[in-house]
Amino acid sequence: MAEKSYEEEHPTKAFGWAARDQSGVLSPFKFSRRSTGEKDVRFKVLFCGICHSDLHMAKNEWGTSIYPLVPGHEIVGEVTEVGSKVEKFKVGDKVGVGCMVGSCHSCDSCNNDLENYCPKMILTYSTKYHDGTTTYGGYSDSMVTDEHFVVRIPDNLPLDAAAPLLCAGITVYSPLRFFNLDKPGMHVGVVGLGGLGHVAVKFAKAMGVKVTVISTSPKKKQEALERLGADSFLVSRDQDEMQAAMGTMDGVIDTVSAMHPILPLISLLKTQGKLVLVGAPEKPLELPVFPLIMGRKIVGGSCIGGMKETQEMIDFAAKNNITADIEVISMDYVNTAMERLLKTDVRYRFVIDIGNTMKI
Repeated sequence: MAEKSYEEEHPTKAFGWAARDQSGVLSPFKFSRRSTGEKDVRFKVLFCGICHSDLHMAKNEWGTSIYPLVPGHEIVGEVTEVGSKVEKFKVGDKVGVGCMVGSCHSCDSCNNDLENYCPKMILTYSTKYHDGTTTYGGYSDSMVTDEHFVVRIPDNLPLDAAAPLLCAGITVYSPLRFFNLDKPGMHVGVVGLGGLGHVAVKFAKAMGVKVTVISTSPKKKQEALERLGADSFLVSRDQDEMQAAMGTMDGVIDTVSAMHPILPLISLLKTQGKLVLVGAPEKPLELPVFPLIMGRKIVGGSCIGGMKETQEMIDFAAKNNITADIEVISMDYVNTAMERLLKTDVRYRFVIDIGNTMKI
């Protein structure tokens, strides 16, 4: 298919960067967005965070990618047009779009503000929209999205550092709330101090929770304690440290997507403690049942959050001055950033300055 046809698929011209195949290499791409429907919000993209899933999807590592693929689901910008029936937004508003742009609106999940668990959830990029066309993400100059899936960004949040909250932020905020690990005085462990983990520390601390960071890397200790405000730090490979902390935590949020043993994490939990997985290892983890039975412990999972909760999370972040720690890059640096992300060479989230560096 010639690229010209992507420009003609919808009425409004758009420009972005796309992967064309499993190499995952991104390059300039002309395509089109639909015209602004009566419930749609159109906005100029100013910043877009780079999530690890963008890398997986660009390389089709989960087997679901549709090429050409424009990644990006941590998208913030300024409203340029609203449909006639839009009630929540007006031109000039600062807004964001996270991981999803559609759902069925009629299943149990949708009826309970859990669109993120709708069987027909439509992802922000590389899935089919209601009209049968492919969704394209935020590595692009503009977005048009049903207002239901648009989040208002409060004025006091800097847009660049707020962008990663739309995925990384809600991914850790939601399980803290749902699993009742948000009560002052509780003790929560955060496994992995990366894009998700560093934000989890900030949210948990703002909730009044005692936080222990659990990492394979001793060199992250100073960062965790002094800069991010964690209360303690465990090196997960240090058996003495892990042994000393056994049975001390109400919950553990595990953000690690690499293969790793979870028995040591279960051992950290108090009786009736909860281990919540938000990272997504490619292969099944080994689950030892005996320690669960002997402590009435729970292993659970959590995936982003519904739209109501995502807005709640952004408002909580604004109230408590929580932002992601970011490295802002230009659009033409994106392939280098992806290589660095693969080596976890970023503290802690790349954000593309789309507004100033996207050139046709």
